[in-house]
Amino acid sequence: MKTFLNFFIKKIKGESYQLDSRIPLSYLIYLVLTRIIMLFRGILLFPLKKIIFIGRRTKVKCRTKIKFGKGTSISENCYLDCMSTEGIILGNNVSVGRNTTIECSGSLKNIGKGLLVGNNVGLGTHGFFGCAGGIEIGNHTIFGNYVSLHSENHNYSNLSIPIREQGVNRQGILIGEDCWIGAKVTILDGVTVEQGCIIAAGSLLNKGTYAKNGIYGGVPAKLLKLRTEA
Repeated sequence: MKTFLNFFIKKIKGESYQLDSRIPLSYLIYLVLTRIIMLFRGILLFPLKKIIFIGRRTKVKCRTKIKFGKGTSISENCYLDCMSTEGIILGNNVSVGRNTTIECSGSLKNIGKGLLVGNNVGLGTHGFFGCAGGIEIGNHTIFGNYVSLHSENHNYSNLSIPIREQGVNRQGILIGEDCWIGAKVTILDGVTVEQGCIIAAGSLLNKGTYAKNGIYGGVPAKLLKLRTEA
């Protein structure tokens, strides 16, 4: 059975895959049944499209504004509101962890831009992606749990008008390829994380560019050291 599953996963992912030989057969059977149910749920939500696995109690609003590559998996209890100018675009082999929220617009008065995710990207559990200003994530980037991205800010300079009535400003968030974003990281509007960066757990990225192959940590995050060849 493991040989068959290795072959099947390789077909879905398009790359070599080897299950750990220590995984019990009963656990594999449970996983297979779960994935079959997720597959049927995906077919019901997105007929005549590529294969997608959808977990239970996951809600996708404005489904016409989402596109996805092969092998996409959205776990249980996720909420995706795709209403935006560019929608949600997920590459091949993208995994969205359970209890993740992706909101592309903060208000129907001024809809947002959306989310673009590359290939082989993993979004951890309990994440929040506010995509009104646009979020782009490069290939092979992975996210820890409880990460939040906010690509929009409120205007607040006029003291005679409530903040909620002053509108918003947007710059967008760009995260390069092959990055590792640790658990409970917060990334604010206007931030660029270049290729190969590692962001330590609990860090705040509040402005500017975080240069290539850097390891950053702290509140706000500062350069700790550069990645080097082993």
